[in-house]
Amino acid sequence: MTQRPRCPACLRPPRACICRWTAAVPHRTEVLILQHPLEVHQAKGTARLLRLCLPHSRVVVGEQFDATVLQHWLTAPFTAHHAPEPPRQTLLLYPESAHDAALGLATPPPLNPALLQTPERLRLVVLDGTWRKSRKMLHLNPLLQQLPRLPLRALPVSRYRVRIARQPHQLSTLEATCAALAQLEGSADAFAPLLSAFDGFVAQQAAWQGR
Repeated sequence: MTQRPRCPACLRPPRACICRWTAAVPHRTEVLILQHPLEVHQAKGTARLLRLCLPHSRVVVGEQFDATVLQHWLTAPFTAHHAPEPPRQTLLLYPESAHDAALGLATPPPLNPALLQTPERLRLVVLDGTWRKSRKMLHLNPLLQQLPRLPLRALPVSRYRVRIARQPHQLSTLEATCAALAQLEGSADAFAPLLSAFDGFVAQQAAWQGR
């Protein structure tokens, strides 16, 4: 069976290409996106747009990772440097919940506030999937449970009108990451182009739904 051609950048069929919405957004915090396999070709998914807009980001696909492989992605430099750099502190973008223990999740270590003063030394890990999928990814990968978690403050209202959230506080992967970076780097305005790209993407998806 012949596969449909896909854009090599956004991995979508040519008529659904989202590259016109991409805009490189400078950022100091590295972003590691762990994407559930069922999200890779999800038309409404935002992880690919996020990856194309953030130069210091990576996407790794999987649900349950080999511990050695996951450790590599959590700690190894994204790119080779001429001079050795100290390892980055890795944070998990995931809310703490009173139900964690009941779900068999280990209590995450406390987040040292001093780490937040140097965003250029941080790596933010983002789980891309539905709430149920991301929770399962966390459950299946004990290394992720050992990471300090970054709580988001003053959550914005979601602009993700093409995919219904189960809870009012739930955001798309792109929106949550954008809010986290703005919080870590102290500037919401710096990431406004990322949200503008997101708005264009959402409008495109809404138009397709209308058809």
